[in-house]
Amino acid sequence: MTDTKSAKLNSILKELDSFVVAFSGGVDSSFLLYRAHNVRKSNIIAVTIRTPYIPAREINEAIEFTKTYGITHKILDIEFPELIRTNPIERCYLCKKTLFRELLNFAKENNYRYIIDGTNHDDTRDFRPGMKALKEMGIRSPLLEAGLTKKDIRELSRSDDLAIWDKPAMACLLTRIPYDTEILAGTLRMVEQAENMLFENGYPGTRVRVHGDVARIECLPGYIEKIIHDPDKEHIITNLKKIGFRYVSLDLEGYRTGSSNPEMKEL
Repeated sequence: MTDTKSAKLNSILKELDSFVVAFSGGVDSSFLLYRAHNVRKSNIIAVTIRTPYIPAREINEAIEFTKTYGITHKILDIEFPELIRTNPIERCYLCKKTLFRELLNFAKENNYRYIIDGTNHDDTRDFRPGMKALKEMGIRSPLLEAGLTKKDIRELSRSDDLAIWDKPAMACLLTRIPYDTEILAGTLRMVEQAENMLFENGYPGTRVRVHGDVARIECLPGYIEKIIHDPDKEHIITNLKKIGFRYVSLDLEGYRTGSSNPEMKEL
């Protein structure tokens, strides 16, 4: 079944004569970019958007990935969009509209016909207002069109010897902050510093959710027990408090996709 989906993906990419790959550096967009580069070789470019709410580590990893495979790469710097300053429930929709408008302008100015992104089939099962924006703007999602799930993408990435095959999922930093809360630059940097520190201490993929002066840590499966008994636990707590959090809590449910999403259908 995966081979059939993979072949369908290749067919879709071959049909698109020239395109921009919206490249975040995550597993999905990395696999899509790698496959597009192998299938087409020319008339494609990876474009990464850098905003204050995208972790710097993600940008650096995106740069390294394109260098490794000799893929043409462009970074677009965009200031914080004021229309999402209060982190509204429709934030993802408004953000996608803003960022992909920049990509559409770039594509038009540089004679690329399409823009493709790394949305996959699993994304249809969660609260994803951004998918509505992509559809309205005519963005193509080849992984979704081919029916590829996250599991499929990881398996295919592994078979292609891509180092990112088991990379933890990474969403923008705005997802760490409750809806209808003003986004402050200082808060974003606190989250980024906290997650980088936990990453360096052996907890990749960990989320630090902000609730006022409380840091709520969501670990991947298997890490909850580890962090509870970690000899460096006090060191981790001390560092989180130095970063600016007053209280540190461990979410016993662990990391789960969309844990901050409202119980509602997509807007």
